Amino acid sequence: MTSIAEALLVIGWFVLGYYLLVNGMYLTVHIAALFELRSDLKRQAAGTMYQRFSSPFFPGVTVVVPAYNEEAVIVESVQSLLNLNYPELEIVVVNDGSDDETLSRLRSAFDLHPIDADVPFEIPSEPIEAVYRSEDAPGLRVVDKENGGRADAVNAGIWLAEQPLFCTIDADSIIDRDGLLQAVEPFLERPEETVATGGTIRVANGCTIENGTIKSVNLPDNRLAGLQTMEYLRAFYSGRLGLDRLNALMLISGAFGVFRTDLVREVGGYETESITEDFELTLRLHRYLREQDRAYNVEFVPEPVVWTEVPESPATFSRQRRRWYRGLLDTMARHRKMIGRRRYGSPGVFGYPAFLLAEVLGPLVEGFGYVLVPLAFLIGAADASFVLLYFGLTVGFGVFLSWFGILSEVWSFRRYDRPKQVLRLLGYGILENFGFRQWKTLIAWRGLYEYLRGDTSWGEMQRSGFDSD
Repeated sequence: MTSIAEALLVIGWFVLGYYLLVNGMYLTVHIAALFELRSDLKRQAAGTMYQRFSSPFFPGVTVVVPAYNEEAVIVESVQSLLNLNYPELEIVVVNDGSDDETLSRLRSAFDLHPIDADVPFEIPSEPIEAVYRSEDAPGLRVVDKENGGRADAVNAGIWLAEQPLFCTIDADSIIDRDGLLQAVEPFLERPEETVATGGTIRVANGCTIENGTIKSVNLPDNRLAGLQTMEYLRAFYSGRLGLDRLNALMLISGAFGVFRTDLVREVGGYETESITEDFELTLRLHRYLREQDRAYNVEFVPEPVVWTEVPESPATFSRQRRRWYRGLLDTMARHRKMIGRRRYGSPGVFGYPAFLLAEVLGPLVEGFGYVLVPLAFLIGAADASFVLLYFGLTVGFGVFLSWFGILSEVWSFRRYDRPKQVLRLLGYGILENFGFRQWKTLIAWRGLYEYLRGDTSWGEMQRSGFDSD
């Protein structure tokens, strides 16, 4: 028994040390985010170098919207895109073999009529059955194709795009009216180098939406959605912003990303075998451009916001996060040659190791600690002070990182500007450490099990539809 107790104590200290290492990396990223946010606010205060809409150099953008069984949200989403402030814009909605009313709702809402012409070239996607154009909105086209998955649907839209840039957005999302203008700014400032930009994602649950426009920003009544609201603030205003400052941005989210059309075609489009195709494409672009020794810029832009519906049921949330974790494992395995190699710059030297230690192994080690530390205490291998130290650090540091992201939002963009909203968010930062966080480690372990079994399923995302007036 003594040897077992000693082994448990050694492992316990290892878990604690690993946790300190990971949180040290998180702290580095969060401090970098603070400096980047300060620089960004200074740029905003100084004003941009051009007047929006007056610049003759605005590149045209094709917004690609993959849609599968999105009848609850598709009309509001497209309407929000038609309301965007942007001088040269086309919208391509790709109906990916939906078996609900997605296509019929689009046809009736936007007066769609089929284009009487064949697609002039071969497209790397499942067969296209019809292409429609709107009589009410000439810039809107709808592609009806056989089901092939999200990446396959986006590829169809990319190859039909007629503009030098394309923006991907999920069908359950709404972009702020000036969001696309803000996301394109780096392409104006560094036109020869910028290849991709990503904006901020916020939770739409609880917000009031009218004709595809956010009328008032509210926190969701659903507690699970509220916890995710706090998560998203931490992920974008600390995580993405800090990695951008360190030139190690690893992910442009498929919910809101702008890319050079020719470059993405050049690398073959989205990987249809990946279930986190946005992450995979970002890493593939890093590898491709580094291996060709081409100067490039991949940038996170915090000002533009897309609002998205998040799961409100535990079952749907679990399916989503297990898919994300399986996709994370798959993408990291595909691009494992990047790890620690100076050839791949900051993404290889810092970004990849940070993702491996924090996002891949971190939840597994943390979940292991939740079992091992209490067990060590029960058999006398660890005393109460060690247990309190472990849980004090995990909870304390977790609350600190969450509050860091929330206070960054309060300091900068202030979408949640009422004291009651801020207090609720700060409360979620504490609450997530008592049950929610532990549940997410179980989800990660289950995701690992599914990955090892070869599970590549997407999982159904149930939509309740946007709140409206």
